[in-house]
Amino acid sequence: MPDNRYSDVDIITTLLRIIKQLRDPDSGCPWDIQQTFESISPFTLEEAYEVADAIQNQDMQHLKEELGDLLFQVVFHSRIAEELGEFNFYDVVEGVSEKMIRRHPHVFSCQSPKITIDELAELWELQKSQERKKNDLIHGPSKKNESELDGVIKALPALVRAEKLQKRAARVGFDWESIAAIVEKINEELGELEAEIDVMSLDGMFDEIGDLLFTCVNLSRHLKIDPEAALRHGNNKFEKRFRAVEKSLRKQGKRPESSSLYEMTQIWDAIKHSV
Repeated sequence: MPDNRYSDVDIITTLLRIIKQLRDPDSGCPWDIQQTFESISPFTLEEAYEVADAIQNQDMQHLKEELGDLLFQVVFHSRIAEELGEFNFYDVVEGVSEKMIRRHPHVFSCQSPKITIDELAELWELQKSQERKKNDLIHGPSKKNESELDGVIKALPALVRAEKLQKRAARVGFDWESIAAIVEKINEELGELEAEIDVMSLDGMFDEIGDLLFTCVNLSRHLKIDPEAALRHGNNKFEKRFRAVEKSLRKQGKRPESSSLYEMTQIWDAIKHSV
């Protein structure tokens, strides 16, 4: 249901006025005034994770609040950029609006053909590749565009970044041909890890664990399963079951630290199909 209390312009104008006042050198907040892109970047990441957490918990009230906090981060960064004479919030909105229209010709074009999800993914990657090439023509090639992997930022969660790197490589044909081949590779990586465990080589184990996890992400990608979402699901499942073990022990007047592994495993096996 639409909310008619404010116009879109009034809401945005109010928010922009708030951050401008907070950043005012004479009358603003001392903490806000001294912030930079670098100093607030960790808060931006934190707010994004809190949005994801609210969604995971299906907490709509919390989600509304966290989306507001994340939006404020966008406004904050935009205000700093405006003060530096780089760009402002309206430039950010204009840029993303233009990009979304350009990347969705099947929606905004006069002729909108029916398109599948897989075709959409290919179209999206093609659009981004063309944008990078166009940018090279305008600004000249840079070292940032020497590889298909350029633009996959290092600050991403490791599982997400692994999947993106693999997708980029797959776009130029460097990819596994079958799921069976990936499963075979996982077994190979596991064997190499076991060999490093046998000699207790810390560096070797570290390296092989990385290879094993990277290959598992490849399997997830080929199965069309989001590895980050799958691991979050696994985390949540473990948490629920372990809490159930703790609850069961409390009913017996016990705590995990005073119980044997055998006792806890027995409870785990009894509840794992129901929790």
